[in-house]
Amino acid sequence: SGWDFSSRWFLDPEDITTIHTADIVPIDLNCLLYILEQTIAESYRSIKNPLLARKFERAAQRRAAAIQAYCWNETEQFFGDYNFHLQQPTERITLAGIFPLYAGIATSKQADCVAKRLEKDFLKPGGLVTTLVKSDQQWDAPNGWAPLQWIAIQGLRAYGHDALADEIKQRWVATNRAVYSTHHKLVEKYNVETIDALGGGGEYPLQDGFGWTNGVLAALLAEDGEE
Repeated sequence: SGWDFSSRWFLDPEDITTIHTADIVPIDLNCLLYILEQTIAESYRSIKNPLLARKFERAAQRRAAAIQAYCWNETEQFFGDYNFHLQQPTERITLAGIFPLYAGIATSKQADCVAKRLEKDFLKPGGLVTTLVKSDQQWDAPNGWAPLQWIAIQGLRAYGHDALADEIKQRWVATNRAVYSTHHKLVEKYNVETIDALGGGGEYPLQDGFGWTNGVLAALLAEDGEE
């Protein structure tokens, strides 16, 4: 799913030494595995192998049920990671919680709740912020990342939240264009709390270009007939 250092993985959101990724069942990774299991099942159906198709379809169904059981946070009304050692959701609300919409696992009511929270807390002038914590790690506020914008836009559209999806798209494209106008390049991440700022933080310098930035921008522009 792309994420590396983030307060999402920390017991103390301000302290990287409290990182505990091995305790966490990630919501986004499991949604991607659900999609993969469905894809494998469909591939087996296409070559007339119903036995293996059913095997992977059942695996996908079990995973979707587990995501609903363990990764929906009723208190927060949002999807999140699960700490299987403590047997409870983690305390981090992050943009990874949009993946069940993209995967088609969320109910309509859950999707409505997620959309409301995105608009209230995650939507910034330049797009969606990655988390609600500023920790100086790159997968945290104030950074926004192209693949998460894409997943959010497509997930929201799948549940009829077209206006919010279009607003995210417009803000993200404007951010890309503003930085390109000033710096004459695209970059791997952006500060979405302002419309024309480069992203920062993390363990290495900001990278120029980057496949997912380029690809997501090209795909969004292509929707409007632009190259």
